[in-house]
Amino acid sequence: MKTWSEMRAFPLAIRLLLVNQLGVNIGFYLLIPYLATHLGEDLGLSAAVVGIVLGVRNLSQQGLFILGGSAADRLGARGVIIAGCALRTVGFALFALGDGLPVLLAASILSGLAGALFNPAVRAYLAAEAGDRKAEAFALFNIFATTGALVGPLIGSALLLVDFRVSALTAAAIFALLTAAQAAVLPAREVPPSKGGVLGDWREVLANRAFLAFSLAMVGMFTMENQLYLLLPDGARRATGWDGAAGLVFLVGTLANLTLQMRITRSLKERGTRARWVAIGLALMGAAFVPPMAVAGASGTGGGAGRAALALVPVLAGALLLYVGVMIAQPFVMELIPEFGRAELTGTYFGIFYVVSGIAAAVGNTVVGWAMDAGAHGAPWLSWACCLAFGLASAAGVGWLHRLRALPVRAVAVTA
Repeated sequence: MKTWSEMRAFPLAIRLLLVNQLGVNIGFYLLIPYLATHLGEDLGLSAAVVGIVLGVRNLSQQGLFILGGSAADRLGARGVIIAGCALRTVGFALFALGDGLPVLLAASILSGLAGALFNPAVRAYLAAEAGDRKAEAFALFNIFATTGALVGPLIGSALLLVDFRVSALTAAAIFALLTAAQAAVLPAREVPPSKGGVLGDWREVLANRAFLAFSLAMVGMFTMENQLYLLLPDGARRATGWDGAAGLVFLVGTLANLTLQMRITRSLKERGTRARWVAIGLALMGAAFVPPMAVAGASGTGGGAGRAALALVPVLAGALLLYVGVMIAQPFVMELIPEFGRAELTGTYFGIFYVVSGIAAAVGNTVVGWAMDAGAHGAPWLSWACCLAFGLASAAGVGWLHRLRALPVRAVAVTA
């Protein structure tokens, strides 16, 4: 109930963006996790072609975040958000209506470009509307995003019992509704005149060494977050021998997020600096991989349900710690980003931040995947140790930047 009361305290624009993020993640996760299976098994495409289709979608999103951020700054975040949702409507509908490679590639490009448009634009709009309550707004944003990421796959798995095309059309319908809702309700805001060109904006942001150093320090955060979809579900399945155990990872995280996120953010905002809590959150995210690492290689199979449940406990404990670390760090990370530069470049800052994080997550996942393969040959702890190292390195990086006074400083509060 506290989440809903917090939500009602914000203006209509922010409430709509929160609901929008819930719908975005439901629509995305009810389709994308099952796309590879559809392409390979239903359409009979080779693994190489499946990789191309999925890679094109990811590249079109991660590589074009900077365009979405610049568009939000120069054209207004509202129009870019609406355009992004409309493009994803078309892209997901194409997955349902076309089986040929050209159509599938077009669907991948459009759905990726859509994400590149509305992701930085939504965050720029949210930062502008929230004023001095950015941390609370982004904490709520995290709650709605996490809930959507849990609900989406559940709906998708049910719709797959009918047909993949039903899933794709349902996802497209969700984005169509979001497009209409934002066009009807999201207030338009005056866009200040731009000075110079887009390339000049990019040069200004890229010349901000403190911002680039902070973005690189966040490499660990995004790499570790991605393990909620790779390493931790795999660990849960291996520990129990049950595919459904992966869903418990998301369930634990969503319940924790709903009950703890706002309490954590409001409490920490009253104490210390944002850099301190970002560093602590990152360190806790790294420590989350210690419990599963301690039992890596053990199996809960062959000993009944009780043994499987016992083997699952360290993995779920790790997932819970990881979610708590995200809850501590992420709202303050999002609050810091716009303060590195001019308010007129908020979208560009978010866009470049997500380009860096996307590249980092891809590299980090490659390292973790290599460690998982190597672990299968006698070192099952290695992938967990890599994630621990990512967390500690990122925490140390943020701490170092704070000591150098390179981060935007604003006293969050002073306790009595």
